[in-house]
Amino acid sequence: MTDAAVADTATAGGAPGTPRRRGWPRRAGFALAAVVACLAVLLAAGWVALVVEDSGTPSAAARGTGQDAEWLGHAWVDGRKSQSDVDRLAASLRGTGIHDLFVHTGPFRDDGTLDPGLRPEARWLIGALHAALPGVRVQAWLGAHPVPGQLDLRSPTTRANILTATGQVLDDGYDGVHYDFEPVDNGDPDLVGLLGAAHRLTRARHAILSLSASLLAPLPGLGSVVAAMPGRKGVWSPGYLRRLAGNVDQVAVMAYDTGLWTASLYGGYVRRLTGLALDAVPAGVALFIGVPAYHDDSLRHHRAAETMPAALRGVRLALGAHPSRRNFGVAVYVDFTATAADWSHYRHDWMGTAG
Repeated sequence: MTDAAVADTATAGGAPGTPRRRGWPRRAGFALAAVVACLAVLLAAGWVALVVEDSGTPSAAARGTGQDAEWLGHAWVDGRKSQSDVDRLAASLRGTGIHDLFVHTGPFRDDGTLDPGLRPEARWLIGALHAALPGVRVQAWLGAHPVPGQLDLRSPTTRANILTATGQVLDDGYDGVHYDFEPVDNGDPDLVGLLGAAHRLTRARHAILSLSASLLAPLPGLGSVVAAMPGRKGVWSPGYLRRLAGNVDQVAVMAYDTGLWTASLYGGYVRRLTGLALDAVPAGVALFIGVPAYHDDSLRHHRAAETMPAALRGVRLALGAHPSRRNFGVAVYVDFTATAADWSHYRHDWMGTAG
């Protein structure tokens, strides 16, 4: 490339005809540096804000009111569990606030259909749980990954298959269906449409429709920023959560897998998330905050930070001294990793009983 191709000879501020290199590479570098600096400032401010959110003492009035839930693994419907397991589960849940059980019954195939061979003991389990825990609702936990090459929620055929499969699990005797699609982009219209159609179906069947909701952006506008980044992050704005919640009976916001690395940051985030969710989810829709009872260590989940006591502390701080009278509770994730210590914290911190 010649000098003429990269020079601007019609300069301003220099002698006429004096070659001047184009300034756009330097300007682009300055712009990029400015963006990085702004992001760093925003992140630092966000971290400080979350630590501040974790300050204070939870009110004694901020406790559970018997409207909680728990996710149960697939072993309950595939033949690995027996009546003795149901008896032990029932004994452990009596006296807690657990009123809804989300039993893993999927996943959906890529075309939205559901293999009945995945749940050979579903009818038995539902009957056994209803007998052992009268009043507890048993919901089919169904989901898949709506990413390229897997489940395509944009497809009318796929959505129709999901609705057919929803009716099939309700035929088994489930009290409701709990959808868990991850990740879904903030503002995605296809999930809104699916939930609307599914809610019409479940209401006609006198059944519950509930939804696992993604992490909420703790700062205004952050959900849109994350959505514009490459890849699918599944961080939602409160506005999108409100749209989805208007089409279901229950929402469980998954307040884990945040990637935060200290208990104070995590507790502050849970407080912020809980407040946002309480404002976003309509009062007539039950709201659960999903709390972690698992102990993996990864980039998304630091087990020393994302703990049951830190999550419950954040929830209680958000409720304040005058908790809402709406249908509100926590959802424990998940039965097969929960330890005796997790349940002790749940009973002591949330229910206000002996651990």
